Amino acid sequence: MERLDGVSEATVNFGASKLTVYGHTTIKELEKAGAFESLRVKDENDTFSDRSAFWKQKESVKVYLSTLILIVSWLLSRQMGEESILPTIGYGASILIGGYTLFIKGIKSLSQLNFNMNTLMTIAIIGAALIGEWGEGAAVVILFAISEALERFSMDKARQSIESLMDIAPNQALIRRNDKEMMLNVDDIQIGDIMIVKPGKKLAMDGIVMKGASTINQAAITGESVPVTKLVDDEVFAGTLNEEGLIEVKVTKRVEDTTLSKIIHLVEEAQAERAPSQAFVDKFAKYYTPAIILIAALIAVIPPLFGADWGSWIYQGLAVLVVGCPCALVVSTPVSIVTAVGNAAKNGVLIKGGIYLEEAGALKVIAFDKTGTLTKGIPVVTDIVAIENDEEHIMTITAAIERSSQHPLASAIMKWAEEKGLNYQSVPIEGFQSMTGKGVKAKVNNHVYYVGTPILFEELLESTTSEKIEQLQEEGKTVMVVGTETKVLGLIAVADEIRETSRGVINKLHKLGIEKTVMLTGDNSRTANAISEKLGVSDMESELLPEDKLQFIKELRSKHGNVAMVGDGVNDAPALAASTVGIAMGGAGTDTALETADIALMSDDLSKLPYTIKLSRRALTTIKQNIGFALVIKAIALLLVVPGWLTLWIAIFADMGATLLVTLNSLRLLRVKDK
Repeated sequence: MERLDGVSEATVNFGASKLTVYGHTTIKELEKAGAFESLRVKDENDTFSDRSAFWKQKESVKVYLSTLILIVSWLLSRQMGEESILPTIGYGASILIGGYTLFIKGIKSLSQLNFNMNTLMTIAIIGAALIGEWGEGAAVVILFAISEALERFSMDKARQSIESLMDIAPNQALIRRNDKEMMLNVDDIQIGDIMIVKPGKKLAMDGIVMKGASTINQAAITGESVPVTKLVDDEVFAGTLNEEGLIEVKVTKRVEDTTLSKIIHLVEEAQAERAPSQAFVDKFAKYYTPAIILIAALIAVIPPLFGADWGSWIYQGLAVLVVGCPCALVVSTPVSIVTAVGNAAKNGVLIKGGIYLEEAGALKVIAFDKTGTLTKGIPVVTDIVAIENDEEHIMTITAAIERSSQHPLASAIMKWAEEKGLNYQSVPIEGFQSMTGKGVKAKVNNHVYYVGTPILFEELLESTTSEKIEQLQEEGKTVMVVGTETKVLGLIAVADEIRETSRGVINKLHKLGIEKTVMLTGDNSRTANAISEKLGVSDMESELLPEDKLQFIKELRSKHGNVAMVGDGVNDAPALAASTVGIAMGGAGTDTALETADIALMSDDLSKLPYTIKLSRRALTTIKQNIGFALVIKAIALLLVVPGWLTLWIAIFADMGATLLVTLNSLRLLRVKDK
């Protein structure tokens, strides 16, 4: 395809059955260029109307015909004798019908000195015919075709996990545009259109609820089993199901930019990524296949040079070629990865490549950002201690200053002020300045005020922390001090609620064999201790600035090797990047989480983490089993050469058996459930 005029580059994603072509050409030209592989091409947005069932496919029909001719030829040979020409013609016809495509590929590969399984099989079958073993040659062709068909079936089965994702969202939606309602194809829907979604209907586009309220089943995107209530201004996603009320949704993304489209794209990209074990297998197969050809040649030639029978040892050499086919070895890893990544996506977990699937399976240490990950990330004001002036005066000044802050605790103070009806917006603020990890300062009515950590005021006033601060911190609350350069005006205690699922998730991870769970937080040690005890984490690091988290992850990696970092994908981006596996939660709501993390939990909930670890470990075990099965079966078959027991029948059964075994073993990953 890259040789076509107008094409600069072409790449194939085998796992997703996807061809990407850079440049200008036509589908007809692409199919012509791929005729050697009987390639059929369709546009990404089209579907094959004549997609036939597995047993009706042309390749399968050729196997039936070839098998029928083989059986008839065998019956004729029993009646007419082995020397008769008619059974031989029948065997030859069976070989040509069943192996035509194989021979074309094999001869072309041989001409390019590309020693793959097609090359091995072509040499073996032609060799069998030359030494008069027509019947066994025909049987080998048919059994190899069955093996290929099973391999094709298993990959199709694994690919269906992506195709089922593509079918989640409807292709049309009821749209109101310029006061007119119409049914439009999703490709024609524009940003700003109003989508009307009736109860029981799926959403076709991402958007914001403008009118109405309903419960939305988001299981297809986030894996959450419990429907979520959506009100005006809430975000909704394509592919989710509107269960109860009529809602009107303002479309915020084009169809190719929806969260569902990004999931599908990232799953396909993940399947194209080579996992370490797959890279090893590919490299191994590169040297393994020529080595098998050399061993087969030596077996066929050396014994006869010392007086053994040429015919029987050439036959043994051909059998070695067949048994040496690397089919099972080559398919062992990709089928497992495609199956596991697809299963994860259907359960609301986005794994962005085989490498991360394998690394997640080898994890022993998981670090968690506290705010927004282990806790809800929505802090509330719990205590106000007025030392000078009254409570409302302190909160008005604090809320006015915090209006300019991006810190999560600022929202809690402003929310409290709004609930109490304080007019903090009208307070004039000058010279606002943020002091990373310590607090903020600003000028209010010509006085400089500070709002920050107790440590900040210890530096300003050179005074020790009061007993009241210690008491609040021991209750698991974060204490903010309000004051000037000369005195403390008051204390504000803020608490962030722990997620209901967090403790259960930590327990499950420990039961799964995760040796160390670490909570990372900027809170002081007393607050952090109180929260970590409630959560049951094995370790805790407090008073960390963003750069400290990054450094701590690096230290964990140097001590323990594989370390995961779980965060929200925004504030924790450096630490996520520094970990072996960066896991972001709430991926459905933030593009940043989808882009920065190696694994994204689509729901804003940690409960999918134990399932992800379990699936990754199962996938890792399956890949190791598959490689082991493939090599052991071939080794046993090759040992049969020593007593001269290896036949072409045994060879092809060993090859087909190994392929079938690794395929079925890989498909077991579809059964891993989120429990």
